[in-house]
Amino acid sequence: MIEETLLEAGDKMDKAVEVAKEDFASIRTGRATPGLYNRVLVEYYGSPTPLQQLASFAVPDARTILITPFDKTALRDIERALSDSEVGANPSNDGNVIRITIPELTQERRKEYVKIVKSKGEDAKISIRNIRRKAKETLDKLVKDGDAGEDEGSRGEKELDAMTKAHVDGIDELLKRKEAELLEV
Repeated sequence: MIEETLLEAGDKMDKAVEVAKEDFASIRTGRATPGLYNRVLVEYYGSPTPLQQLASFAVPDARTILITPFDKTALRDIERALSDSEVGANPSNDGNVIRITIPELTQERRKEYVKIVKSKGEDAKISIRNIRRKAKETLDKLVKDGDAGEDEGSRGEKELDAMTKAHVDGIDELLKRKEAELLEV
């Protein structure tokens, strides 16, 4: 039972780190990447749909992204969703494709992005600590109910703490790399 609890907690913590990676990828660094639009949802026939399911992306140069909708009737909806997104895109539509030119980042804007990245990193750490708390409650319940011995429970708790520390350190490392990438001129 303890191993199952630790395995489940580890899987959930891995997912939390993956979500943090995706969140960090959605924050631009002055280079045009399709990852900037991972979180953009388009209102398509009445339901929010991820942009990747509605269009293909091309990056012809470092500052331009071309978005080609699979369905031309969705062009306006995609353009509206891009304008409303927190990415700060200014899309232009030529009737077939949407062209987004990424402006040069100012030092002030870079610092704002660093704050956003730190906030998302802290959210990921909180998520990992919540997973740890729930797993610890489960371990404590196993010991209390007599399904596991106290020694096994404390050993499981130590493994859980080591796992938590490893995942939080992973988030910190991702955070440090993204911050360096953002501040690089």
